[in-house]
Amino acid sequence: MRKVGSRRRRRGSPQRVAALLGVTAVGASTLAACGAEDGKQINVYYAPEDNFQAVVDDCNEQAGGDYEIVYNKLPRDADGQREQMVRRLAAGDTSLDVLGLDVTWVPEFAEAGWVEEWTGENKAEASRDVLPGPLETATWDGKLYAAPKNTNVRLLWYDDRITPEPPRTWDEMMAMSRDLRERGEPHEILFTGAQYEGLVVSYNSITESAGGRILSPDGESVVIDEGARRALGILNEVSSSGLTDPSLTNQQEDEVRLAFQNGGGAFQLNWPFVYASYAEEKPDELEHFKWAPYPGVGEPGTGRSTIGGYNLAVSETSRHKQEAFEAALCLRSAEHQKFSALKDGVPPTIASVYDDTTPLDPSRPPDPEDNPTMATEYPMKDTIRDELTDAAVRPATPAYQTLSIVMAEVLSPPSDIDPQRTAQELRSQLEEALTSKGVIP
Repeated sequence: MRKVGSRRRRRGSPQRVAALLGVTAVGASTLAACGAEDGKQINVYYAPEDNFQAVVDDCNEQAGGDYEIVYNKLPRDADGQREQMVRRLAAGDTSLDVLGLDVTWVPEFAEAGWVEEWTGENKAEASRDVLPGPLETATWDGKLYAAPKNTNVRLLWYDDRITPEPPRTWDEMMAMSRDLRERGEPHEILFTGAQYEGLVVSYNSITESAGGRILSPDGESVVIDEGARRALGILNEVSSSGLTDPSLTNQQEDEVRLAFQNGGGAFQLNWPFVYASYAEEKPDELEHFKWAPYPGVGEPGTGRSTIGGYNLAVSETSRHKQEAFEAALCLRSAEHQKFSALKDGVPPTIASVYDDTTPLDPSRPPDPEDNPTMATEYPMKDTIRDELTDAAVRPATPAYQTLSIVMAEVLSPPSDIDPQRTAQELRSQLEEALTSKGVIP
């Protein structure tokens, strides 16, 4: 792939950026009417995000008429997003410029030659102050193929009226759950157990917490080592001993959240979005809703949560690559990551944003409702940042989509897992799946 040079970026002051972002409706209508002076349109294909258009509007203002960014909203479900982009890229569609890639797609898109490598000043800017976990998700074969935009990690959530101190390991958590059950108190350990990607994330997190691997680091061979087998044993034990919700095999993220809020669980392993939901739906009890790092395996402090989130890549077929790189950098800049974190609840990838103490609009006093800060919206921000420093990533391979489907099927239902037999089955089926090297739908 040829190198693409960077161009000088226009930067707005935080005050100006905040002010513009605060008037989304006005900015959208004005910028849409103006357009780019030379007719250059930079098409961004990205997942639905309620306030992302405001970020686009601000970046268009910073572009000063050199080009106009247009937000093309992809389907809400990840499979639909990937399918739409893959079909068009495979056909050589030149209207795709900036692509919003789920963190699991970077190896596939890079290996297929669909996205440009980030080099030089562009690479330096995209990597600057990015936390190690998110940066790893944007890398394939030692090269950077995307700019981390937002990220996510699962935390352990609990009610301090039930468990004043959180468990530090899976063994401690299961022991506490059994004790609570004997006392007739809420005791369930809630996690995503339905047959989908969420179950794979649960398995990968426990595997990494046990020091294990599913694939080799280069993604070319199946490992399924002792840590991966130990994770299978934990999944079986927690789901076959009455410690989980009876509806485990139907539970995705929101079902887990609701089960906890309805009083059935003592612990839930879930993304930070649950805090905002709890604050809205049970505000009188929010002070008791606590969080802790993902539980370890064997020893405290070994927990490693699997990363979620999105990265921004530049399409190989783009006719305006220089502008596409500039646009992508603007869309995921520190000020815009802060805005998206506060308005849309997507955790930043840039470390300094977590230390930002200013409100969304620095020209006005902080207000939790109208002018929030990172501290008011993310009281768990330090735990999130710590988790991202040594987080787990999903197995890196161009064939991940196929592997995920295979793993979800083999692992479901978790109560039927036999560690030795299931490990052998996983090894066999994953080895076959690896030969696909990515599936074009």
